Amino acid sequence: MSTSILISYLFLGLTLAAPIGPVNSARLDKGIKNGFWHAWVVGLGSMIADAFFMFLVYMGLVQFLGIPAVQVFLWLFGGFILIYSGVESMLGVNSFDLAHNRNKDSLIKCFLTGFIMSITSPLSIVFWLGIYGSVLAKTAQMNGNGELLIYSSMIFIGLTLWDIFVVALTTVFRKFLNSIVLIWISIISGLSLVGFGVYFAYQGITSLL
Repeated sequence: MSTSILISYLFLGLTLAAPIGPVNSARLDKGIKNGFWHAWVVGLGSMIADAFFMFLVYMGLVQFLGIPAVQVFLWLFGGFILIYSGVESMLGVNSFDLAHNRNKDSLIKCFLTGFIMSITSPLSIVFWLGIYGSVLAKTAQMNGNGELLIYSSMIFIGLTLWDIFVVALTTVFRKFLNSIVLIWISIISGLSLVGFGVYFAYQGITSLL
């Protein structure tokens, strides 16, 4: 098992979590308004929803991933979603609102905010079906099914590291959090997503031809 491959899946998890979308917006907003734990439980709710999607895909689709037509579809579909998400992240860099509020929300409310945002989002469902499915397809083809759980865990660790990073931004490094920082986070993560999307699309087109 290559260390570079493990790091690449870890980095994929980071770039999947990084775009300034609804969950990250809520995470930053709750953290700036309420503090460390409120930001963390928003991310926790979102990660539990992500874990649920990952589990469904892993248990429900893994037996079909050896079919060439399925692999081509997942690579192309995953590439499209990644490129779309990356471009959307870069185009939306000026739409973030860092409003302040003295009223503290409950931890349960913050948890439900992150969970419901992720579990009810059509884009999240399509996102995990396409991106995670394409990752499983490539891993199963190259390494067999035995290492799928390890690589999946690296993606989830990447998601967790991003959650910790965002919480740090809203607490320890709050004074450095401004529009310029948010713009660069969105641009860098958006470019990374586009890069992964082009790679998956290339894999799909190559297999198709």
